[in-house]
Amino acid sequence: MNRYTRQMILPEVGAEGQARLSAARVLVVGAGGLTAPVLPLLVGAGVGHLTIMDRDEVALSNLHRQTLFTEADSGRPKVEVAADRCRGLNGEVTVSAVKQALTSENAAGFVEQADLVLDCADSYAASYILSDTCLALGKPLISASVLGLAGYVGGFCGGAPSLRAVFPDAPDSGASCATSGVLGPVVGMIGAMQAQMALNLILGLQPSPLGQMVQVDARTFRSTAFRFDKAPEPARHFSFISSSQLMDGDLIVELRGPDEAPDPVHPNARRASMRDLKPEPNKRKRLALCCATGLRAWRAAEEMQPDWPGEIVLVAASTS
Repeated sequence: MNRYTRQMILPEVGAEGQARLSAARVLVVGAGGLTAPVLPLLVGAGVGHLTIMDRDEVALSNLHRQTLFTEADSGRPKVEVAADRCRGLNGEVTVSAVKQALTSENAAGFVEQADLVLDCADSYAASYILSDTCLALGKPLISASVLGLAGYVGGFCGGAPSLRAVFPDAPDSGASCATSGVLGPVVGMIGAMQAQMALNLILGLQPSPLGQMVQVDARTFRSTAFRFDKAPEPARHFSFISSSQLMDGDLIVELRGPDEAPDPVHPNARRASMRDLKPEPNKRKRLALCCATGLRAWRAAEEMQPDWPGEIVLVAASTS
């Protein structure tokens, strides 16, 4: 019996749909909690080409939600373990493991080779870099995020508005799974929905998941959904760049103190807090603001923007 018989019975799939799945090339950025359901479900469905991208190693403290891994995997690169699990589930699928962080320098090269991109990274910077890149290249992006007992998943770009159209401003909180915690089942629920959105998109099901947002509150077991097909792109935004893309002519501001970052992001960087930032007489320079995640830099950029007509860019040191 064909391993895909049970899904090919569905009129939404059939032989034509299965052929679409087999030909699809999907880039998955992040190999953590969201990918625990995403990868087995995509591989099981017969998605033919997967590229998994992550620079981190398996850690014991993450296993409550990163259920693709075991205790014996601790210390191993997550992408290598994830790729092995995928190959073990379905030998017909081609899986590539890329042990490096997504940056503004390498994003376009990986995105342009994919038919579909899944954002499973726990990083503001990575999410917005992916959205900016997918919007520019016309590639669809399924992005998800989970924190505490809630999360969301949505379909962006590829003809739909970008992540910035829905979330144009800096997040209110700098919380992450590492600082504020998260429950494993919530991640599993959102990850499964992310996989379903990916399959719906590959199969061409209507309504399209692009332009669709679903929010889930696991405390109350309530979910809400809305479409944002007509959401306008912001007139101006702050792009994330890598530290290696900083130039000598930039005005580089290191927002991290010596205790947090003994070495500044660039030899020409000057240390300052958001309170210390003053308008510069030479506003023709590009202003580059650096912090760990990019959030403090984003907030500082929002404060500086009214008095800085030139370009402002952000550097998230943790992803550089």
